Amino acid sequence: MINTKIKEQLVAIVGNENYDDTISGRLVYSYDATPNHQEIPDAVIAPRDKHDVCKILKICNQEQIPIVARGSGSNLCGGTCPIEGGIVLLFKHMNQLLEIDKENLTVTVQPGLITQDMIRQVEAVGLFYPPDPSSMKISTIGGNISENSGGLRGLKYGVTRDYVLALEVVLPNGELIHTGGKLAKDVAGYDLTRLFVGSEGTLGVITEATLKLIPKPESKKTMLALYQDIEAAARSVSRIIANRIIPTTLEFLDKHTIRAVEDFAQIGLPTDVEAILLIEQDGPPEIVARDIQLIAEVCLSEQAVDVTVAKSDEEAEKLTTARRTALSALARLKPTTILEDATVPRSEIATMVKAINDIAIKHNVKISTFGHAGDGNLHPTCLTDVRDKDEMERVEAAFADIFAKAIDLGGTLTGEHGVGVMKSPYLEWKLGEAGIAVMKGIKEAIDPQNIMNPGKMFAKELKKRVVIAE
Repeated sequence: MINTKIKEQLVAIVGNENYDDTISGRLVYSYDATPNHQEIPDAVIAPRDKHDVCKILKICNQEQIPIVARGSGSNLCGGTCPIEGGIVLLFKHMNQLLEIDKENLTVTVQPGLITQDMIRQVEAVGLFYPPDPSSMKISTIGGNISENSGGLRGLKYGVTRDYVLALEVVLPNGELIHTGGKLAKDVAGYDLTRLFVGSEGTLGVITEATLKLIPKPESKKTMLALYQDIEAAARSVSRIIANRIIPTTLEFLDKHTIRAVEDFAQIGLPTDVEAILLIEQDGPPEIVARDIQLIAEVCLSEQAVDVTVAKSDEEAEKLTTARRTALSALARLKPTTILEDATVPRSEIATMVKAINDIAIKHNVKISTFGHAGDGNLHPTCLTDVRDKDEMERVEAAFADIFAKAIDLGGTLTGEHGVGVMKSPYLEWKLGEAGIAVMKGIKEAIDPQNIMNPGKMFAKELKKRVVIAE
């Protein structure tokens, strides 16, 4: 609870214009992109710099006031929903690109910088930042780091954690620490940088990040492979990798997703097929041409009915943009859209795709599937209505089965969307009791007052493990 005295202390730090406890102001930040989760914070504060953040956290730690650091709220796990009230921290003033270091191939940024804005500035000088979440037009770097975001290029280039070299972090007690540096090698102590990446704001507040860059690829080509057999499309993914070809992008869309995307984007996608693979390769022109030819041969050998290479950069961009709109396109069809990201080894993609379809039939729910098939990261998406309690119970049961199946196949219940509130009841299925205990020990050591994004990661009630009969 923020009393008058505490409010005066916080306003003295950031100024009246950066402190909002009006009902309308708090309501705006009571939810994020996750369906069916909303709680109103006690106040919304926009710090101007790291010193403001240090002072705010010191007060909140003393008074045991929850802190939720928030970017654009585009996450899908309830990660920035202030479920225990407290303060939402906004980074609208801390949104600058501070440095592009061409000698060390790094970029240093503040957490509120929009991902795509940073990528454009980096590419303008001939460099490249590969992580590209579908929300990149609105998501922030701080949010990407907190969630360890992936993206369409994750197969070839990895995810956000693979590009975070150094962090400036304010701990719950208000102390400022620096981790890592502009180094190719650094084994001095525990890897604190990676500890904070993907911690979902439960350990501290990131106030600055130094990210790795690479040279911008010389060229790229994009192709579509069409299938009338959804399992054949999934098998093609494993076959392409088995042939020692690592595409930049290897995306899967089922027929329901294709039709929704075409209705939304209207770029001429075929709507009479069961599945599409969207494939992109980049690099030296001769390597790209060779790989695209080999990929086409693999797809045709796995019953692709047609393989087409984009004829221009504009056409290729339209195809990639259309894929990025998949969630938005599907979300137009029903009042509630629940998207998950069960991930399995690439060799199990075909098995997982079939299992998702069987689970949808079992629970009588409609599930569309798309995702980053090249790295095993599928996005089963259920179109439903939160007001239909019976259907929502079936949806929850279906996703529990999907999580269980993914784990049984050697996978995980989240590849890039995070745990947050949505998956915390299932986390023990993946990590086991001992694994959860280790995580709790780290949390308690760094944040003994439990003020950092409380209620996330660690569920008060665990779900019973589902056993799926073959």
